[in-house]
Amino acid sequence: MQIAVPPLIARACEILSDAGFQAYVVGGAIRDSLLGLEPTDWDIATDARPEQVEAVFERAIPTGKEFGTITVILEGNPVEITTMRRDGPYSDGRRPDYIILTDRLKEDLSRRDFTVNALAYDPQTKRIIDPFQGRWHLRRRILATVGDPEDRFREDPLRMLRLVRFQSTLGFKIDKKTRLSLPGLARLIAKVSPERILSELNRTLLGRELFQGLQTLFTGGLMEHILPELSAGHTVSPGPSHPYDLLGHAMAAAHYAPPVLELRWAALLHDVGKLETLKRDHARISAQWAEDILRRLHGSNSLIHKVSTLIAHHMFSVHPHSSDREIRRFLAAVGTQTAFELVKLRQADMAGMNADPRMIIDFGQSLEARFKELLTQKQALGIRDLAVDGHDLMHALDLNPGPLVGEILRRLLEQVLEDPSLNQREQLLELARSYQASLLQNGK
Repeated sequence: MQIAVPPLIARACEILSDAGFQAYVVGGAIRDSLLGLEPTDWDIATDARPEQVEAVFERAIPTGKEFGTITVILEGNPVEITTMRRDGPYSDGRRPDYIILTDRLKEDLSRRDFTVNALAYDPQTKRIIDPFQGRWHLRRRILATVGDPEDRFREDPLRMLRLVRFQSTLGFKIDKKTRLSLPGLARLIAKVSPERILSELNRTLLGRELFQGLQTLFTGGLMEHILPELSAGHTVSPGPSHPYDLLGHAMAAAHYAPPVLELRWAALLHDVGKLETLKRDHARISAQWAEDILRRLHGSNSLIHKVSTLIAHHMFSVHPHSSDREIRRFLAAVGTQTAFELVKLRQADMAGMNADPRMIIDFGQSLEARFKELLTQKQALGIRDLAVDGHDLMHALDLNPGPLVGEILRRLLEQVLEDPSLNQREQLLELARSYQASLLQNGK
């Protein structure tokens, strides 16, 4: 089968070949091409030593020369070229202590994690090299390690999470020997940095077969070490109306949430607080737990804020038949974008309770339609939407800058949310004067 290698990658291989060296495209790009997917990363392996690669190309940067990797610049674009190698022991559980350069492609492919990634393609001869049955596993949609799974996972425990990620994103089954090796090695994931763990979890959460991946994360013992709060939900009831335990509900809700990272994290963790209470206050507790979990994994501030905000408000009370006033207050309280995201989160929550799909769809469409209807009316939902601002108040009420100005603006917004027709300059100024007078009368 011919692989559609990008011209720039093919040109780099051609230059190496013309100089008398082997040059192959290796790894995930071949896997994705055979699966009919669009590859994102194209890696080149060669028998040329790093210094020989530097000599062959006009512009070369030693980005990882100690591990045989040189980045060359072709037509203004970077192309990564790595000398074929064998790896020494992995003392730190991440990188080999040393490497041994080789001119044997099979040796280079043998150090890779899974057979479906241990594939190479020669752009010159149009030939696929597959020494470890990678294509056979691709056809049967199976994930298996290259060689003994215990050896592969001990070398770099993150490979166990990569296995889960590939199961989630590709929808493949895990071969029995590989799957059974996980529980005995799961503790080794503690050697991996939080940043690397979070990166794999983020990619896993965006997979189309997320539920399968999360099941393996739990049954393989990895969840207990990475997300113990979630794992603790096994056999715990989330409430009388739930058909699954707390863990099963969380996994199903995350699976059915749209493939947006913040939404899937929120769906996965939205009920962890139920380990503490089944009352409505569990939303606040879950939000705090989610923040703690994501900080432990070194998540970004933006991710933490968005996820905790969604979880804190996921028990919102508005529905398609709520009054305009209630919906205005909801939109003002959470923000327009968050309001639409909360609808998606509620739908995922409902799906995680095995609700009727028609009811889930109707709820979402109807409530979003209400939001859009009010938004087209361009009614005030925030202080910035008021027909007056702080300067107007200071001038009309003879006020100095200070907290009182903000207090009056918030009071005006409250009244406008109740009655949008009040959002006119003169009416608002009159209301502001009345409020100021009441404050003075009460001695404030």
